Amino acid sequence: MWQEIAFLAYHLHWDLDRLLDLEHGDRILLLREVGGLNERAWQGVQGV
Repeated sequence: MWQEIAFLAYHLHWDLDRLLDLEHGDRILLLREVGGLNERAWQGVQGV
């Protein structure tokens, strides 16, 4: 759980209370979405 929280806090700049208030399923959905955004951005940097 702490890896999830750290990842989202880093990328979304949300505070700990806001992230802890999320249901686990919502946190997983956000992880997937933010991860997808990061992947697309990285591909753009690499020119893929």
